Amino acid sequence: MPPLKPEHSVGATVVKIVLLLFPVAWMIVGSGRSARAVPSYSRQTGLPCSSCHYTPPELTPFGRQFKLDGYTFTTKPTITDDKKPHNASLALLEAFPLSVLFDTSFTSTKSPQPGTQNGNFEFPQDVSLFLAGGWGTHVGSFVQVTYDGQSDHFTWDNTDIRVVNSTAHLFGKPFVYGATFNNNPTVEDLWNSTPAWGFPWVASDVAPSPTAAALINGPLAQDVAGLGGYFMWNNHIYVASTIYRSEHIGAAQPNSGVGFPINIQGVAPYWRVAYQTSTTNNNLEIGTYGIHVNSTPNAVTGPKDSYTDWAVDFQYDRTIPQFKNDVLSFRGTYIDENSTLTGTYESGGAAFPDHHLNTWEGNVEYHFGTRVSGTAGLFDITGTADPLLYPQAPVSGSASGSPASSGYILNVSWWPIQNFDLAAQYTGYLKFNGAGTNYDGAGRDDGANDTVYLLARFIF
Repeated sequence: MPPLKPEHSVGATVVKIVLLLFPVAWMIVGSGRSARAVPSYSRQTGLPCSSCHYTPPELTPFGRQFKLDGYTFTTKPTITDDKKPHNASLALLEAFPLSVLFDTSFTSTKSPQPGTQNGNFEFPQDVSLFLAGGWGTHVGSFVQVTYDGQSDHFTWDNTDIRVVNSTAHLFGKPFVYGATFNNNPTVEDLWNSTPAWGFPWVASDVAPSPTAAALINGPLAQDVAGLGGYFMWNNHIYVASTIYRSEHIGAAQPNSGVGFPINIQGVAPYWRVAYQTSTTNNNLEIGTYGIHVNSTPNAVTGPKDSYTDWAVDFQYDRTIPQFKNDVLSFRGTYIDENSTLTGTYESGGAAFPDHHLNTWEGNVEYHFGTRVSGTAGLFDITGTADPLLYPQAPVSGSASGSPASSGYILNVSWWPIQNFDLAAQYTGYLKFNGAGTNYDGAGRDDGANDTVYLLARFIF
């Protein structure tokens, strides 16, 4: 589920919104939050979910280390066989690393979408199966297969399989390095400031959402296959890189490209550099990430589209000993996408080739222990207006051809037990697909898409 996106003029308007939302967030946190913890990791490590998560999917420093080390740490019995001449070694968990997630939800928008009911109850919204845990001494995984209630079938979801060496040293300092096989740029990341694991942690699949999104901010998720490497030096400097090819799950192979707007030519390189530092009660990360994609739309040959996404991000977690070690978190990212859409332009899908898209996302969250959390987030998208790329259409379209959207998200989540979540989320729009009034040319205003979303999540 791609995260929601943003716009308004990011200057004084966003500052005013922050000042308005901050007290709202503090009122809300007197009650909640949400997640993607995988209990098979707890069974493997013998540790509670709270060891790795403030509340899922937000990782603690220990959780980031567990992921960095390839999901292999265990305190539980394994079946072993030492390496001998002509024989391979063996280290298998006695417990099979399988988990299940079940989501049921209710969604209501301020105004119904024309010709449809409002107040939609999905039972289930989705169900996920996870193969998540150590496969051996140096190999582990997060593999997710998800049933979607709307399409009524299972499909492949987020996947990150790692091969790692966590015991090396470089210049006398710890040096962890490894390889990753994954299907979503940023899914391999350790922080919650990048798209795959960023806020909002939960989202409706019923409510309208802004049309425009940078490639790295969701459109490539589960549609690519990648092989990459990463390292962490001295627990401070993290570097990762992955090369991707289009995969198109569910389409015939070999790939013809028909029906798919993104067909990667050659390989698409993804890069990530981050610096983290910590003290007893403080954890800070600042970094940059991005991707470059050459693509032929709806074919594997012909005129190309070119995209370059550059991004910066930060995450700061403050543990507050005076308040029973509650945690206050701040996260944010800015993505700048520049594109030359020659292929789309020549096929009549864009009014001109050169475009840009700017995305701002940020949130503040307070964790009342591991039971309750409250989050307030802002999002803002601006970019080049193009009436062919962003055409007029009821609900989903843009009368002005502008991708501009902005708004806020408020979330309260309550975990009565660590593998059961009750969440309430409100999304309010300040602009939707280019305007506040009659944005789609069919009389719909941005506020008609304001959404109340309720979720019950069971993970076992």
